[in-house]
Amino acid sequence: MKRVAAIDCGTNSIRLLVADIDPATGALHELDRRMTIVRLGQDVDRTGRLAPEALERTFAACREYAEVIREHGVPGGPHPALRFVATSASRDASNREDFVRGVRDILGVEPEVITGDEEAALSFAGATRELTAHQDPAAQPQVQAPVCGAPYLVVDIGGGSTEFVVGDRAVRAARSVNVGCVRMTERHLADATGKVPEPGTPTEAQIAAIRADVEAALDTVEQTVPLRPADGGYTLVGLAGSVTTIAAIALDLPAYDSAAIHHAVIPLDRVREITDRLLHSTHAERAAIPVMHPGRVDVIGAGALVLLALMERAGAREVVVSEHDILDGIAFGVAERVGG
Repeated sequence: MKRVAAIDCGTNSIRLLVADIDPATGALHELDRRMTIVRLGQDVDRTGRLAPEALERTFAACREYAEVIREHGVPGGPHPALRFVATSASRDASNREDFVRGVRDILGVEPEVITGDEEAALSFAGATRELTAHQDPAAQPQVQAPVCGAPYLVVDIGGGSTEFVVGDRAVRAARSVNVGCVRMTERHLADATGKVPEPGTPTEAQIAAIRADVEAALDTVEQTVPLRPADGGYTLVGLAGSVTTIAAIALDLPAYDSAAIHHAVIPLDRVREITDRLLHSTHAERAAIPVMHPGRVDVIGAGALVLLALMERAGAREVVVSEHDILDGIAFGVAERVGG
């Protein structure tokens, strides 16, 4: 078993996974998994730059994570068992070198600002490792997964972008488009200050504008990724905070429960019902939902609409929700690197 650490820094949140992984079998023993809403992508869509306050929130989380990594004894040195991956917001920012320098000073590793295609491949690896193992007669007996076969359509709804990946044991096609929940919220629901004004309920015109952006993005995706295959369809696997929050609401959980959410199967009608509820509720009503993270209250409606539009476009009757995603994909890659 190799002890590794993985950090995924997105537009809305930064997350850490410390785990012991067997590179040969892919078995993963989780030691610490945590998430902090930092909204690194604050105003990036409008200004093209990372805001100073957003950088400081992110660096504060990095300092916390550095301490956790030290406490767990993750190997450092010239070949550290740590990988830091940054995605949409830092890809788009003209001052991303400020971000790179700050992370390097705190954690001692160079943050990798990856492309959308690289992000898609890592998300696919993390999301489907258990599912493909479940279909394998030689799979470890402790692997628990729903009975859902390949091929898979993995959708990772982030803050700045959404990744779409099709594959079985390997990626066949992938596309990243800029329709994340934060980007859509800031573009269509926020005022000139970047805030969503009270009561925080979108108008029908605003909802239609988000939907139009998402549909146009799906048109772009379909140039690369066939969302409606002629051979019987995919198992749709949904990742990231918008999807897991929708699942938690669908399951009527009194508090966020990762174990209950992981591999939950949510039907299309339930996704449609929850999306309509979120888009037509006030900020206060969304904040009162027991499983709602405070950092998602303003952006969850846009994220839900991305999922709903995809399901309707792809003809998906349900979505399998995964708590394992790009973060797990990063960790598997680190284990394979240090294991070799």
